[in-house]
Amino acid sequence: MLSLPFVIGHRGAAGLAPENTLASFERAADLGCAMVEFDVRLSADGVPVVFHDDTLDRCTSAQGPVAARSAGQLQALNIPTLAQVLETCLRRHLAVNIEIKPDRGAEAATARAALEIAGTVWPSDRPLPLISSFRRPCLVQARQVAPHWPRGLLYGRLPPSWRQYAETIECFSVHLDQRWASALCVDQVRGAGLLVLAYTINRQARAKMLWNRGVSAVFSDRPDLLAPMSSSDVMNF
Repeated sequence: MLSLPFVIGHRGAAGLAPENTLASFERAADLGCAMVEFDVRLSADGVPVVFHDDTLDRCTSAQGPVAARSAGQLQALNIPTLAQVLETCLRRHLAVNIEIKPDRGAEAATARAALEIAGTVWPSDRPLPLISSFRRPCLVQARQVAPHWPRGLLYGRLPPSWRQYAETIECFSVHLDQRWASALCVDQVRGAGLLVLAYTINRQARAKMLWNRGVSAVFSDRPDLLAPMSSSDVMNF
């Protein structure tokens, strides 16, 4: 059984610490988060690292593609490896949503490398990681490597073809941009037996509206501003 909290820390607590860094995950845990989301891509030497963008420019003092640097070089820029993040989350008792964010053409390789590391580090007696991606080939690969781990299909706006892909990949959830998580879309996804998660919400009133609409969990850069959010406030599915 997978338990989802109402609030999931987005890239840790990205509004309070540098996103996707160990400090951000520590901050999320300090705030009482029960679960965090983060992005995984590959370094030049094939090591899964936790970073959102495909270039270094926005979040570091360096420039250029993430995929052009080795894992060691990326760590020097405060970019952790997936193994380091998972170990931190285990130590701080955080459940995880691993978003696979590959460079184009590296979907299968990124998903496979990430799932192999996660499968080695993550113990079987902890809540199963939720694996999500905008790229369907990543989820196809995840289904092959870790078929018992839940999968989430990511969209901005829900497309007409969503049900076909969700059924093919045997998804657990559909994740939507909160701006497009209309009551109709939420009802459609829930009617298919899947959960709806929405990103990214930093206002209490908006979070409550979405929960009342049937959204199971929201991603937030500022989980401290939303409630309920403690580790005891979870929904079991």
